[in-house]
Amino acid sequence: MPRNFPSSGFILLDSSLRIEEETLPTYQGRKYYPVQQGEVLNNRYQVLAKLGYGVTSTVWFGRDLVNSSYVALKIYVTGEKRDHELNIYRHMNSAEFKHPGKSLIRKLLDHFIITGRHGQHICLVHEPLGISASELLKYFPGNAVTLEDMKVCIRELLIALDFLHSVAGVIHTDLQLKNLLLPTPKPEALLKFEEEEIRMPSARKVLQDRIIYRSSRFPPGDGLPLLSDFGEARLGDEKHNEDIMPNLYRSPEVILKASWDYKVDIWSVAMVAWDIVSSTTLIKGRNTDGIFDDRVQLAELVALLGCPPPEFRERSHLSSVLWDNSGTWKGLAPVPDITLESLAIDIRGEDKDGFLRWIRRALQWNPSDRPTALEFLYDEWLMKGLELGKRKGTD
Repeated sequence: MPRNFPSSGFILLDSSLRIEEETLPTYQGRKYYPVQQGEVLNNRYQVLAKLGYGVTSTVWFGRDLVNSSYVALKIYVTGEKRDHELNIYRHMNSAEFKHPGKSLIRKLLDHFIITGRHGQHICLVHEPLGISASELLKYFPGNAVTLEDMKVCIRELLIALDFLHSVAGVIHTDLQLKNLLLPTPKPEALLKFEEEEIRMPSARKVLQDRIIYRSSRFPPGDGLPLLSDFGEARLGDEKHNEDIMPNLYRSPEVILKASWDYKVDIWSVAMVAWDIVSSTTLIKGRNTDGIFDDRVQLAELVALLGCPPPEFRERSHLSSVLWDNSGTWKGLAPVPDITLESLAIDIRGEDKDGFLRWIRRALQWNPSDRPTALEFLYDEWLMKGLELGKRKGTD
């Protein structure tokens, strides 16, 4: 039976203040489904609390009234091509080949369509995972862990990527810490979370046509993160040159609007690994006015990697604007005095030189020079210290 939620006892926020999804630059309220706490969707899933929001969706904690299990509900905004993530999941699930990486990807349990005031909304039903890796790192000194701890996480990520690339034929394109989620919290923690939401309901602001809820902080789970969020994923058998990836994580070919393939994910793995062990990002990318600038980002890459080889420059018509015929940087932005070694000074753990050698394998101008997910996984440095036959958290 659905639970009754209190109609009072919550903090009522000033309706003139922008909160949550309203703060997004492209926010249009009519595109979002006006979810209400306690609402039952598809005659099955009761909404318990808001977990988060984004440009294309809001995410909610819910209970499956059929089997009394907890779920996460991702409700998309209205608009064309909002079934993209669903189609990617269908494509991945059609891969019958057994692969350990499939279990390291967030599961899709169900999906359905809700009809709202301004159109239809696709809803994806997932297992309720814990906090993201970016949230988890806040609990560690300097928002970073040791190289040894990072290895465990990155091994699992590369196994998941090997499944995506070699079996499912999918490119994630959006690998970042916020898309690595800890496993489902223990049932008693989820029950406590539900009871707390009823005892002290989330703060909210009430508008004429909707209620905007504050997101609740979900309890952390135990174990290694799972790869989630396939809203930007692409099929590998198609040609691509569209703009992808978070700004700081963009690979050189994406910055230069050249064609790209699976190897963009390998570049991202290196960036993710760096962010797990370092309190500062590898790339800053901002000019003196604080604005993100492709030229500044490329100048930083020149400092870290040297100038690109001719075969890479030939991939993009923009190269002639940035480098001369001999491959020398034209100076559209100053090349900073940085190296991987100087940026890694605060990284903690054994064999830092081995880590820098490993990360350089992925940070290559030419995508073809980067390893595959499996090759990157079986690197001697990453394998060092691995107890074969045992996984962390198991007996």
